[in-house]
Amino acid sequence: MVVKPVRHVVHLSHLNTDELAAIGPALARVARAVELAAFEAGDQPSQVYACLWSHAGRKPGHIHFVVQPVSEALMARFDAHGPELQLRMFKANEPMDAALMIAAADRVRAHLAHAPRVTLRDAD
Repeated sequence: MVVKPVRHVVHLSHLNTDELAAIGPALARVARAVELAAFEAGDQPSQVYACLWSHAGRKPGHIHFVVQPVSEALMARFDAHGPELQLRMFKANEPMDAALMIAAADRVRAHLAHAPRVTLRDAD
């Protein structure tokens, strides 16, 4: 899954106060929904990565956070974790099964529909 600001932003430091206040809770909601969706699919994620990516053609582009469930099985398959895991997955260049991706997105959407929206004010 990807979490990104609606407004075109090239640098994290260019987010305005409202965008900054929204991005943390949004990442937490999506990470939880991704985790639950992965469990429903039979995966057992031990962690959900949230990584900022923005370069395209060696130039900064629109920022976006990649939210990825990571299981022991995935780490074993690529014999890596963290950034090295993602690098090996990119290098493998394996096509994703469209039907599986659609089903995963549907599960995540269902969880997001029922997840409470949290703001910084709610946490006070």
